[in-house]
Amino acid sequence: MVEYRIDRRSGVATYLQIVQQTKQALRMGLLEPGDRLPTAREVVEATAINPNTVLKAYRELEREGLVEARRGLGTFVRATLGTTAPADSPLRGELAAWARRARAAGLDREDVTALFTDVLAQHFEGDGEQ
Repeated sequence: MVEYRIDRRSGVATYLQIVQQTKQALRMGLLEPGDRLPTAREVVEATAINPNTVLKAYRELEREGLVEARRGLGTFVRATLGTTAPADSPLRGELAAWARRARAAGLDREDVTALFTDVLAQHFEGDGEQ
């Protein structure tokens, strides 16, 4: 089951953080069709956010066709996303090693995000092949 982490300083709306984290879990294979998402109550207890925020995120995921609410049972994954390498792939290990080197070099999270976003833009925008 996915555990949501809310960053109140990120500038990203809380419900969007839940949507993004759910999509990331789908891409990483941590959530698969048939899996149940945490109930709104479970998310509220773990994150101290408003239950309506959780419901808004789940409605957005449902609108996108990724989950479905089953009355009295919960919210379940309907579809997966992408073809991401599994969590134990060598690529993940290489990226983790790179992140450790970046941190040791004095980069903070925002620096790493900016650098990574720039590299992604160079390699994945336009024709997607570089």
